[in-house]
Amino acid sequence: MAIVGGGPGGYTAALYAARAGLKVVLFEKQWPGGQMALTEQVDNFPGFPEGVDGMTLGQNMKRSAERFGAKTVNAEIKALELGADPKRLETGAETFFAKTLVYAAGAVPRELGVPGEAALRGKGVSYCAVCDGMFFRDKIVAVVGGGNAAAADALTLSRIAAKVILIHRRETLRAEKSSQKPLFQAGNVEFCWNAEVTQVLGQETLTGIKLRDVNTRAESALTCDGLFVSIGRRPETALVSGQLALDKNGYVLADETTRTNLPGVFAVGDVRTKDLRQIITAAADGATACHFAEEYLRGH
Repeated sequence: MAIVGGGPGGYTAALYAARAGLKVVLFEKQWPGGQMALTEQVDNFPGFPEGVDGMTLGQNMKRSAERFGAKTVNAEIKALELGADPKRLETGAETFFAKTLVYAAGAVPRELGVPGEAALRGKGVSYCAVCDGMFFRDKIVAVVGGGNAAAADALTLSRIAAKVILIHRRETLRAEKSSQKPLFQAGNVEFCWNAEVTQVLGQETLTGIKLRDVNTRAESALTCDGLFVSIGRRPETALVSGQLALDKNGYVLADETTRTNLPGVFAVGDVRTKDLRQIITAAADGATACHFAEEYLRGH
């Protein structure tokens, strides 16, 4: 079994498959845990009553799988042939073949797509509060978004920055009530409702942003030292586009069996079309994929 992606879905599939006696190789281009590793505090994964940081949880998942013989290759997959038998994986340096494949590539942060954003990425524009928040201690930062991720980022930054301004296109947050409460209680968090970012300002570093009222269309400028974009994720499906069936948003079409349109290929975690994308649902996908992969191998 080849597994593309070392998040909770990928490493759970690796653990289950290795325990079942399969030869397992997992490919991860960055670090164990994927996007989960960027989470400062995970409180909703069973078995950790005091919570756990995402990096530690990712490392533990990796060690669990490797305990039973799964191998990790730290390389980016450049090309896949999923319709072939066996499936073919190319890293650019090596070629691998597998009888069955679990695609667990996850999703990456969405960008605003406004002028100045790309040029100032890493120069004031960030997509990870946990990663980059430390650079904005005692400064003024803005967070764009209204979901759970945006609320979590704003709360993280409220403990570091002098002021946090949460910008949302609507007049209420979409985040869970339990995530909203500490935000409204934080003394240094302000809210900018019914607004959208139209431009990122600055030359060498970010100096501010331009805003537009979604109702009146009036424009204004906001001075800030940092901008954290938290408006959702984009599935990592460029590698499989044209091979696996995708939904209108680019996620792999796979039901609760994690089967895709190609025999022997399974999609797990955030890359799959699903209603809830959480660490625990990704892990459940990994276990499910192993079950049906074994079924496929027995009949193949």
